[in-house]
Amino acid sequence: MSDIQIGERVRELRELRNYTRESFAEKVNISAKFLYEIETGKKGFSVEVLRRMSQVLAVSCDYIMFGAEEKYPWQEEVPHDFGKLAPAQMDKIKDILRLLYEMCGTDGTF
Repeated sequence: MSDIQIGERVRELRELRNYTRESFAEKVNISAKFLYEIETGKKGFSVEVLRRMSQVLAVSCDYIMFGAEEKYPWQEEVPHDFGKLAPAQMDKIKDILRLLYEMCGTDGTF
């Protein structure tokens, strides 16, 4: 993972979502000049900037950094285990997930 590859990915995602450099930079709360430096691989960025970019672009931080979603062993088990829950239990799980989404700065919708 090089700064150039990451920057290209950010630019491609930004353009795919029809953001100008200026509008995207404003949403991420960075300068357009800094965004240009990120997109051209001249500068790196903080975890906080990564988090804000991933929210605005609606992709994971893993995707921005590595170009793919990172898979974890427990991810395969979770959907299978959900099928064992009663409807009331699933409602509680959804409520907990909504709270977690809100804590992460998203709108909490599914």
